Amino acid sequence: MSLSSTRSLDSTSRRRKTAEQSQVHAVFVVTKGSKTISSLVLQVLHVFLILIQVTIMRRSMTDRRRPNNLMPHTLRLHITPYVLQPLVSVSRHVCEDSWEEIQSKRTVRVENEVEANKLVNNYRFGFRKWKSHVTARPFEDRSDVVKELYSELNVIKPHSGPGHLITFGNLVYVLLFGWWVSLAYFLVGILMFITVIGLPYGKLCWKLCCYFLWPFGNTIHEIGTTLRRCCEEAPDCECSVETVADSSSVLLPSAAEGPAPEVPERPPRTPYWHRLSTYIWLLLGFPPLAVVHSLVCFVSWILVFTIPVSKMSVQTVSVILLLPPEDVLLSSSSHREHQGYEIRALLCCYHAANWYYYKYTVDGINVFAVNLLPLVIVALVIGYVDKENQFASSDVKFATAISSIIPLSYYIGMGIASIAAQSNFAVGAVVNATFGSITELTFYITALLRGHKAANPCLQEVVKAALTGTLLGCILFIPGICMIIGGLKHSEQRFNSRSAGVSSALLFISAYGNLVCDACTNATGGNGSSNASGPFVCHNCHYDLKNGTLFRDHIQPLVYTVSALLPAAYIIGLIFTLKTHSHIYNIHVGEGQETGHHGTVVHWSRWRSLLILIVATVLTSACADLATEHIQPILNQPNVSQYFIGVTVLAMVPEIPEIVNGIQFALQNNISLSLEVGRCIAVQVCMLQIPILDVGFVLLFSDQHLWASIFSVILVNYIFMDGKSDYFQGTALVVVYLILLALYYFAPSPSGC
Repeated sequence: MSLSSTRSLDSTSRRRKTAEQSQVHAVFVVTKGSKTISSLVLQVLHVFLILIQVTIMRRSMTDRRRPNNLMPHTLRLHITPYVLQPLVSVSRHVCEDSWEEIQSKRTVRVENEVEANKLVNNYRFGFRKWKSHVTARPFEDRSDVVKELYSELNVIKPHSGPGHLITFGNLVYVLLFGWWVSLAYFLVGILMFITVIGLPYGKLCWKLCCYFLWPFGNTIHEIGTTLRRCCEEAPDCECSVETVADSSSVLLPSAAEGPAPEVPERPPRTPYWHRLSTYIWLLLGFPPLAVVHSLVCFVSWILVFTIPVSKMSVQTVSVILLLPPEDVLLSSSSHREHQGYEIRALLCCYHAANWYYYKYTVDGINVFAVNLLPLVIVALVIGYVDKENQFASSDVKFATAISSIIPLSYYIGMGIASIAAQSNFAVGAVVNATFGSITELTFYITALLRGHKAANPCLQEVVKAALTGTLLGCILFIPGICMIIGGLKHSEQRFNSRSAGVSSALLFISAYGNLVCDACTNATGGNGSSNASGPFVCHNCHYDLKNGTLFRDHIQPLVYTVSALLPAAYIIGLIFTLKTHSHIYNIHVGEGQETGHHGTVVHWSRWRSLLILIVATVLTSACADLATEHIQPILNQPNVSQYFIGVTVLAMVPEIPEIVNGIQFALQNNISLSLEVGRCIAVQVCMLQIPILDVGFVLLFSDQHLWASIFSVILVNYIFMDGKSDYFQGTALVVVYLILLALYYFAPSPSGC
């Protein structure tokens, strides 16, 4: 075959492969907030638009210098006074090798169609980005590390020797649990010896005393129970030692080693529940040991990385301590038989800790979210029962209530992802728009209503600071921390610079009025004299509207108009991705993989997800109510500005699950989705949350909020310009974010706070 024909076939195969792969485009309708009457703001916006035009001209000049077949993208912009609508399309003249590399990253290759829907939703405009699986992954396809996390502690494994068992985690076990668990068994053993009747259980406790001091590499066996139970339940069956060994993991020599030994008859004995020693044990010995193991189980589970210790405690209380003492055998891992009777391994632990338990899930929920869920109950109990703050202060109640929002946000995100993955995209869009911002909106609305009822303007200032803090965190901190962590693992990561830059542009907050402080003086001493070394305090700060008629007749109608246009633009973006251009999100499942719901085990069904969403929303409302009720002592701190509390604690605590998702994407070298996590939240803040709040409460943002937002957007667009990220660029974003936090920390408190 000639060389030209070979090249023709290669080119044809490349085009066919490219046509079969999914093309993921994104159209971001990024909307600017309402303009102000202030000429200064208009000048800033004008200068910023000029900067955008200069950037576009520079890119176009660069593109002209390239050959036609190397132009990577075409960008068309339509600028209106309120809306910037970039339409990003991919040119067919792109370099084939680069195009195939980009497309291979967008191809959906997952276990089933439900996971495919979930992954495709991550690239859609306005959809929350989710990392965790919504379906149960086949256990046989998991890695050996993950299989180890879910394995039971009854499998005897070969190990190199005692030195292999001396690890940091095992030593920590001895310091945290081993010595006092062993002491508890020693004391209970003495108690059983005193009763005389419980002598067999006393001997067992002293054996277990040595075992739990250092259980690693040793095994607890059950003697003879399996074969005896089999013959008692079916006396006529032809059961033998070999068949029982094959079916129930009885540890006996294999057939290759020789014929199995004959099992001698056990001496007759009194049934377990006909013994007096059994009741003495259940009344005096078992309860304290059950309490000890329950405490060990709770602590080791909360620590997450010591979950094997928790499993060991559960197995001990539920099985081992309820067996007849003569059926419990303690031996080394290599023990295979005992006096001719068959034995079965019950407990065998080699390591008390495993770093990879951060991946552990319970019914699809990460173990950290499961451990934080009881915090919600604690917050509700101390918040609504202890009204007089007799058992807990307002500071403790506020911290507990605001921290309980973290697991609730995780459950809300899991519910949204589950419903969207199992439904059509229209239902997913409605769920995302309805519940996507429910956590933040619940807190903001609760705070505004409480502040309006109590005539407390401070809460409104805190809400505005929280909105700005969420925006700054989403466009600076989340991308920055993802770039740092992803850059430490991958030296350089690439993403679509144009879609990333434009989708985060012009997320501005409107402002009106000037900040006026009636008096700014140093703190006075006890005799009324001024203290030059005291803190600088500004009194009676407020916004001067100057002209009430101007505000009422011009500014307020403008705010309401923009508040209606922004959600409309959000809906148009959803229609684009869900209806008119849904074909660019076609689902492609890899060959040999399931393409439907048959055989797919979904963690949460649609109805269960909806129920969890409703319950989590109600609990979030209750926790938000408690947080706003007990926030005033936090706001009264003399050395901390109320702005700082809003832009940090109230803004970023609900976004912790999103930050975790972004970091996981970055570690998997998918920095595009890491950046999308922050932009999705920012878009919902500007196009849904602020307009909804503006309808009920006209929020007048200060110049400090405005300039912080403008500066952040300009910096992010500059960082995203080259389409590459590393840990240094991420460090720059995080440092700027910290600088802005310092600005809010040292800012004077607003009026009424």
